[in-house]
Amino acid sequence: MPGLEAFGDRKFPAADLLLSSEGRGWQGVGLQVRSHPACDIPAPIPDEMEITLAIAGSASGRVERCAGGSFQKTAARSGTLWFCPIGVTEDSIRITEHLPEVLHIFLAKSQFESLSELSSRSLTPASVAYLADVNDELVRQICLRIYREAQEESSGGKLLVECLTQSLVAHLITSYSSDGPRLDLDHGSGHGKLDDVRLTRVLEYIQANIDQDISLSKLSDVACLSKHHFARAFREATGTPPYRFISERRLDQALDLLKRSDLPLATIAHVCRFSSQATFSRAFRRHVGVAPGEFRHRARI
Repeated sequence: MPGLEAFGDRKFPAADLLLSSEGRGWQGVGLQVRSHPACDIPAPIPDEMEITLAIAGSASGRVERCAGGSFQKTAARSGTLWFCPIGVTEDSIRITEHLPEVLHIFLAKSQFESLSELSSRSLTPASVAYLADVNDELVRQICLRIYREAQEESSGGKLLVECLTQSLVAHLITSYSSDGPRLDLDHGSGHGKLDDVRLTRVLEYIQANIDQDISLSKLSDVACLSKHHFARAFREATGTPPYRFISERRLDQALDLLKRSDLPLATIAHVCRFSSQATFSRAFRRHVGVAPGEFRHRARI
């Protein structure tokens, strides 16, 4: 089944693909980075929300687009943000000059449905505003952090992206949607602290499943908290966000396997939930300072 990235393939046939989250196993979110030539872009009706951020834009180039009678003519400088909600039919999109590096984040409808369950009322993804040149540093920084994870995969990256996406969707609804003013995520079912009993249960689950994919949904279920509140409660209880805690445990596991086993590096990468040996080796070198093979050699001298 094609992922969310497939929409970008249909929408931007003339743009070179520089980076993609395809194959990373991210849930409910996709990422592409493209180099866009000056051109007119076909405008299919999106099944997911698209956030676009110019990483490297143009000093004089513009993006001109129109939907529902709203015409937008935006300078495509580095850092410029655009929103295109689910179901919006764009009549035209035109890029006037080459844009060297543009980030596209695709958010699935299921992300908004999950927020609807938490708020106990229906939230409409299409109610998010169709906007250009959005001045929102929070959205920009969340997108850039997801971008960095796509560039340099970490063993806890899928959980990190899940947490970031959840925060991003909640912010979009509260700040840019007609559903937003009544949305209260700090009250309601599942709110609470992670007491010692529940924290122990979560830590035991992580330890028992460290070589499996661990989702925010599953951790919040084990803790009997909502997804929205779990990450904050875990950080308050441990001083560490869940993705970093899991990443550190997996690094410890990798160190132990390199010291005590003859497993191939590709197998260790898989056990530690990396998408490839290459991404594992880069992440290991960042954290330890040497490549996994060299670490194994030194540990056995």
